[in-house]
Amino acid sequence: MITGGTASSGGPAPHPALLPDARRDLPSARTVAAGCTACDLWARATQTVFGEGPDRAPLFLLGEQPGDREDLEGHPFVGPAGELLGRALDDAGIRREDAFVSNVVKHFKWKPQGKRRLHERPNAAEIRACRPWLDLELELVRPDVLVLLGATAANAVLGPRFRLTESRGMLLDAEADAAGGPARIATFHPSAVLRARDAESRRTTYEALVADLTVARQRLAS
Repeated sequence: MITGGTASSGGPAPHPALLPDARRDLPSARTVAAGCTACDLWARATQTVFGEGPDRAPLFLLGEQPGDREDLEGHPFVGPAGELLGRALDDAGIRREDAFVSNVVKHFKWKPQGKRRLHERPNAAEIRACRPWLDLELELVRPDVLVLLGATAANAVLGPRFRLTESRGMLLDAEADAAGGPARIATFHPSAVLRARDAESRRTTYEALVADLTVARQRLAS
């Protein structure tokens, strides 16, 4: 079990996502997550950026972590990558308001460069510390399809051996278990489109993202 401190009895305290107050519903989980200190990222972030969307969204979109705009505004995917994701969803025939959007890590990890805050990739310990929040979101939302945006999200859910370059766009059914689980598909993070080296790369990466989102929509409709 991942712990978030020391209990008064001297033993490890449970992760806040495991507390009854967090497990009632999404608003309760969001409230408890606002005070999460399970890893050190909270100390330099402005706020926790919890997932947002319908309580029972059929589609769950999972990215890596909030960016600068998300950290300041407190909402996932509201910066440039979020704007591009919205356009890709439109082109795939999906209404963004029908999807639940979140990130593997809920605090912005950054390094300074002049007056700017530059994104840094979260490490394995930070991803592990935040995993109970993702598990709780999936438990409460119960999506039918989980779209993994980028390698960090894909590796967090599908394991470190998963390679986006080899298996992008493949629809994977979750292994049967008592609670069931969503089908999963990994694709490019919208920021990969923005970082592409030239216009042709941006076009092909964007088209791949839209194609994979279309596969997710078709699965929902089947």
